[in-house]
Amino acid sequence: MRLTRTRTAKATAAAVIALPLALGGLAAQSHAQDASPSPSGTFGPGCSAISQKADTSKDKVVEAAAAYPQLSQLVAAAARANLIGTLDGKPDVTIFAPNNQAFQKVTVSQLDSLLGNQEQLKKVLTYHVVDQQITPNELPKGSFTTVEGSKLTTSGSGTDFKVNDEANIVCGNIKAANATIYIIDTVLQPPS
Repeated sequence: MRLTRTRTAKATAAAVIALPLALGGLAAQSHAQDASPSPSGTFGPGCSAISQKADTSKDKVVEAAAAYPQLSQLVAAAARANLIGTLDGKPDVTIFAPNNQAFQKVTVSQLDSLLGNQEQLKKVLTYHVVDQQITPNELPKGSFTTVEGSKLTTSGSGTDFKVNDEANIVCGNIKAANATIYIIDTVLQPPS
């Protein structure tokens, strides 16, 4: 248990430090199809680029996300919004997790404003969370109520899915102890 807390604390600290450094540029992403997608396993063009050292299926969602360097800015933002306990305490959630490239699409001034307003940051981040586990079979024409309270939609087929017709799922169906994670390439904004 102590090793887990230390690992999570180190990952969160590293992510908080990395946040300003990662704003330098927009990395190109490949949208090639995965050669052998498995609907019951992870899928998506970005799964091959994800490095994972350990199985995250027994980790709570924030610790699982911290295992993926591509989600370091999301983990840092969740810590800043004081959401780690909330997310880890929820059973059976789905997280549409913006990767670091998604945060790089947000202008520096918009990101500074968002990070400086804890309530707005919490609103944006909880818009990425659905209080139920969503399977790949539900993604083609999905409509879900988020923890923030607004609707979020999914569409697509095979291994090519979008969220709100704007964010691509680059790697999906990643398992954590209390969550399913779908990594997306855009930070979603709740409807105003």
